[in-house]
Amino acid sequence: MSAPVIAVTGMAFEAKIARGRGVEAVFAARFDWLERALSDGIAWGCSGIVSFGTAGGLAPELEPGALIIADSVCGPFGPLKTDPAWTARMFDALVGTPLERISRRGTMAGVAAPVTSDADKRSLHSSTGALAVDMESHVAGAIAAARGLPFAVCRAIVDPTWRTLPPAATAGLRDDGTTTIGPIIRKLMRQPSQLGALLRLAGDARAARTTLVQARHALEVAGALVIG
Repeated sequence: MSAPVIAVTGMAFEAKIARGRGVEAVFAARFDWLERALSDGIAWGCSGIVSFGTAGGLAPELEPGALIIADSVCGPFGPLKTDPAWTARMFDALVGTPLERISRRGTMAGVAAPVTSDADKRSLHSSTGALAVDMESHVAGAIAAARGLPFAVCRAIVDPTWRTLPPAATAGLRDDGTTTIGPIIRKLMRQPSQLGALLRLAGDARAARTTLVQARHALEVAGALVIG
């Protein structure tokens, strides 16, 4: 039996979607925890690394739920290329599915801290040309390059470029990638005006989750999420 692909995610719910036949998953919101989890996973055997989960939109035309299969990642570690053959197989797997019309190929930006404002998103898009941004792809890509492993990216847009995230949006995320409601409620109690924006974000998140589930299924059917 061939070694599994490892899906690298920032949150527990993303890892749950990614796991399946031939695919293991690691998750953490903190850079050092994610790096350690991925290194431990590779030690058990790994045929490739895929960054899988949600992302913030940078290109103005991308709606919540749009899917990005990245050709490259630009970030703190410099430009990182995805595996061309694997990336092509993943993108081709979406042809003929409901995801075909909302899928794009291009560059993903990697950052160390959340990009929450529409102004910062526009600036990052202008400086990099990236379609979307996340906090895990550059970590996954750098480790894949260091270990000589194939690397791919599959990310769904959750917050579009025109959406500024309210402070409560990230308050409940723990370092280990799980979430808790208490800090969110406290933020809302101090600033109830965030509620509308938070509800809009919840709708965006449902669209992104639906896309990830559909993408995982399409890639499974096509055998495009595994190597060899």
